[in-house]
Amino acid sequence: MPKCEAIIIENNALQLGQIETPVPKDDEVLIKVQFAGVNRPDLLQLKGGYPPPKGASPILGLEVAGEIVAFGKDVKNLAIGDMVCALLSGGGYAEYATAYYGCCLPIPKGLKIEQAAALPETIFTVYTNIFDACALKPSDTLLIHGGASGIGTAAIQMAKAWGAKVFVTVGSDEKAEYCKSLGADIAINYKTQDFEEIVKENGGVDVILDMVGGKYVQKNINIMNEFGRLCYIAFLEGAKTEVNLMRLMLKRLTITGSVLRSRANQEKGALAKKVQRDIWPMIENGKYKIMIDEIFPLKDASIALEKIAANQTMGKIVLKVL
Repeated sequence: MPKCEAIIIENNALQLGQIETPVPKDDEVLIKVQFAGVNRPDLLQLKGGYPPPKGASPILGLEVAGEIVAFGKDVKNLAIGDMVCALLSGGGYAEYATAYYGCCLPIPKGLKIEQAAALPETIFTVYTNIFDACALKPSDTLLIHGGASGIGTAAIQMAKAWGAKVFVTVGSDEKAEYCKSLGADIAINYKTQDFEEIVKENGGVDVILDMVGGKYVQKNINIMNEFGRLCYIAFLEGAKTEVNLMRLMLKRLTITGSVLRSRANQEKGALAKKVQRDIWPMIENGKYKIMIDEIFPLKDASIALEKIAANQTMGKIVLKVL
């Protein structure tokens, strides 16, 4: 196949360039990408802190939506022309990308393709951490740090549809109102309010999804109820801190965390089946709405990432590829 356009790193900057069109492996499909989701891990990779797994594309991009145009001999239940959204190990910021067939999902009924491109990385991350690792129950109270982010807006809606009570922290009053419009019961502006104090006043929390780390670790432990579960998906304020473990022991807390990208294909494929079973009906029934903050052309990928770095988003950022 001829070369295709992609966002490449040249002279320490992102720019539109040409790459060899990827060839799918036996268990992969080739997707003609129409839209690609933009995520904070892309920014981390650009800074050298999140390298792609061995054998994965060095091109940024962990989720796409588009048309299957080729596939390997071991691919099952997919065909040329199928429109899918897919979780990738890399390569999404390009006209063509390959994906393990088990990580490809049909676009939910009634959804625009640009909305579908904002689903896989976010939904898989929220599901595996909140529902699998933390076993969120309908009777639980969940605290989400970064409530207005792509992860946050997804977690709010998924948890509310599940029946849980939801608290969030955000960086502005505008974001607080935005999160409440999505179903958050209490939205705390961490720049003007003490989330530890407010959560304690409202009975504590059972599950916390945190992407901040740093000084938040001890504050999280302080506000958790007995048998609480604290889950980490990032450390925007650092991965090292000092904590009082006695409180963890007395409350019998669980602290966990995960990285999605480096997992085996079979594990991610099993997760995809659970996501389609449990979350796709929420989307198709209108209980979960995909919140798009802004759509940028592929050539402006660097601008899109700058917006995420500045914490200016409310919802997901998407790149229009075709």
